[in-house]
Amino acid sequence: MPGLHVVSFLVVLLLQLRGNTLPNGDIYVGSFDGLVPHGPGKYMWTDGALYDGEWDKSKMTGRGLIQWPSGASYEGDFRGGFIDGAGTFKGVDGSVYKGSWRMNKKHGMGTMVYSNSDTYEGFWNEGLPDEFGKYTWADGNVYIGRWKSGKMNGSGVMQWINGDTLDCNWLNGLAHGKGYCKYASGACYIGTWDRGLKDGHGTFYQPGSKIPCNLEVSDCLTSHDGTSASSSSNEKITIGLLFLLQKLCKNWRLRRFLHRPRRISNGTTPVFDDNSGSHLCQDVSSKSFSADDQCLQDSEVDKDSVYEREYVQGVLIMEQPKNEDSRMSESGIAQENNWEKQAKGPMETIYKGHRSYYLMLNLQLGIRYTVGKITPVPLREVRSNDFGPRARIKMYFPCEGSQYTPPHYSVDFFWKDYCPMVFRNLREMFHIDAADYMMSICGGDSLKELSSPGKSGSIFYLSQDERFVIKTLRKTELKILLKMLPKYYNHVKAYDNTLITKFFGVHRITLKPGRKVRFVVMGNMFCTELRIHRKYDLKGSTQGRSTKKQNINENTTLKDLDLSYVFHVDKPWREALFRQIATFLLLFFLNILLSSFMIALDCMFLESQSIIDYSMLLGIHFRAPNHLKRITSCQNALESTGISAETECSVALHHEETISSKGFLLVAADEPGPAVRGSHIRGSMVRAAEGGYEEVDLVLPGTGRFRVQLGVNMPARARKVQEDVNVEVENRDTIEEYDVVLYLGIIDILQEYNVSKRVEHAVKSLKFDPLSISAVDPNLYSRRFISFLEKVFPEQD
Repeated sequence: MPGLHVVSFLVVLLLQLRGNTLPNGDIYVGSFDGLVPHGPGKYMWTDGALYDGEWDKSKMTGRGLIQWPSGASYEGDFRGGFIDGAGTFKGVDGSVYKGSWRMNKKHGMGTMVYSNSDTYEGFWNEGLPDEFGKYTWADGNVYIGRWKSGKMNGSGVMQWINGDTLDCNWLNGLAHGKGYCKYASGACYIGTWDRGLKDGHGTFYQPGSKIPCNLEVSDCLTSHDGTSASSSSNEKITIGLLFLLQKLCKNWRLRRFLHRPRRISNGTTPVFDDNSGSHLCQDVSSKSFSADDQCLQDSEVDKDSVYEREYVQGVLIMEQPKNEDSRMSESGIAQENNWEKQAKGPMETIYKGHRSYYLMLNLQLGIRYTVGKITPVPLREVRSNDFGPRARIKMYFPCEGSQYTPPHYSVDFFWKDYCPMVFRNLREMFHIDAADYMMSICGGDSLKELSSPGKSGSIFYLSQDERFVIKTLRKTELKILLKMLPKYYNHVKAYDNTLITKFFGVHRITLKPGRKVRFVVMGNMFCTELRIHRKYDLKGSTQGRSTKKQNINENTTLKDLDLSYVFHVDKPWREALFRQIATFLLLFFLNILLSSFMIALDCMFLESQSIIDYSMLLGIHFRAPNHLKRITSCQNALESTGISAETECSVALHHEETISSKGFLLVAADEPGPAVRGSHIRGSMVRAAEGGYEEVDLVLPGTGRFRVQLGVNMPARARKVQEDVNVEVENRDTIEEYDVVLYLGIIDILQEYNVSKRVEHAVKSLKFDPLSISAVDPNLYSRRFISFLEKVFPEQD
């Protein structure tokens, strides 16, 4: 560095002696074209920065070297006065970047060596790691996979210096989604993560146990010693092959042949500065989690021991040996089927070649066309003719395009959009911007298809941001929806806090030769940053309202008889909830109570439309179970299996120290700080007795701040009772209690009590209790539904 300063001083002296002083005080010596620099030359700014290189009509263009007074330098390509092309930047802190640039920012393929000796090699976008890349920490930890805006985001593999590895999906630098852990000891855990913590159900395999299938990783994913990347070209080839391999794994479902389970540590992700040139990253500890996932000692347990586990925010709350009948078969066929089911998850992204690929393209083309056509029309009140049979938009979409439609890569199809002005106003009611709506459903990302269809045979799709659910409709359901749409619109307009499903569009696609597919776009009430640990579909009936235990997994939506909790919510919230669901009216005559009956708001509307079979969809997010009555139950369960209880429970106690005593905190809504609002919720906020009857936000330590609204982000206390909430609890001292956050809404509102349902009621009444079956008169259905919910949400003592 001293030699560099001497050279710089000599260059400055030379420019001052021989150069031309420009009007702004800068100095230039070199070739000119008229009065502007053109060709090779040296330029010194008044702040001391020096450039030695090529010029084109007063713009730095070509190869050159620029040095700043701070000591930073860049040597490489310039274009139009910007660093643009290939070049090497040396920061004042000793960091070095070698690779592609665009408009003064790292963009394209490049390698960065940071001042703390961390290294990133891969793709950049606007100055930050993006797409695929490999990050190597100075202590030897390595991550290979997808990036977004400088953070690990998407599928990727993390390997720690101690030999632990994790293959998982990542979100904002933290493991988030399904993951495959592999410990250096040979133990394996397959499960899910939520923001870096194990969360949900998973399976733990002892060292030497038979895992579901061969999950070995190819050398290019695990090798990080640098010996195979001696040159820049070799590095590009290696990373390029990695990217191709991962895309093949994603699109062709080859992961089970190319991956083995992985392991996560408690380290943080690197954080990158955008433009400073002195990019610093946070230190990532090479220390893995404590032995909460480690195997038992070989001398203590059977080699083939396999355990089912359940975590809540990193805390182990349940562990039991896996049933023999669910073990993997020796032939390996059952192994692959079980693994495929587990790895696939509740949904899959629709890719080219998928059975729904062209249907998805048609749907996206049609919605983009309809929204684009209706949006420029001035917003106005809905009229009666907006609901009629003439309220349709019809269009033919040939592959080659037409005067009104663009060319596309799908198949020819006819498009019909029902009542576009009505649904445009509904979207406006729920503050859905037209551009956001189109980007969410019709953007560059594919839709996601739920892996199992509904009971009616309907297929469900999710937008990539999961704000919207798209469901296929039967013709009868479409007729019911269009028939009830005028009153539905008036009901939704009148009641801000309605819990009924939000509809945002109804469409039909006709494919040759005459195949018709009908869709409805709805709001996803589970669109939240919080993980939904349990889902229940509650109707209030009992006949057939349970789930076979062998069919239950973390993605299962459970039913009435599976519910083993009651929920205590703040008194004003319960009143607001049942005001929306039901209103009580007392009639008195001569000061004598003649009758009391319930008039439902949402249920009354559905009853007026002769709708039955609707249900309350309830989602539960459990907070870390530090507030269980007896922490010793954790110790007893672990000791019975031979796991170090001291280690496991130390994790739970650590969470007790970092989370408030109730698992959450309520603060006034007007306090400073951003709060996450429920997706497409326009209703007013609810007031909390605990917060002085003021509108409140929910603060979850380590997660964020959420706006509390009716049915959205509602904190509660869940009390575990019997297997059926209708059964009285015998010993209340043994009840477990949890802090939870609730999400709820009324769904499946397109089934009329028609002739077929009357026949079903008559037939089933011969075998079962008429009051226990689902197909009953709408009035009885409504009263039974509300009565059941009153038991689920009892008044506090």
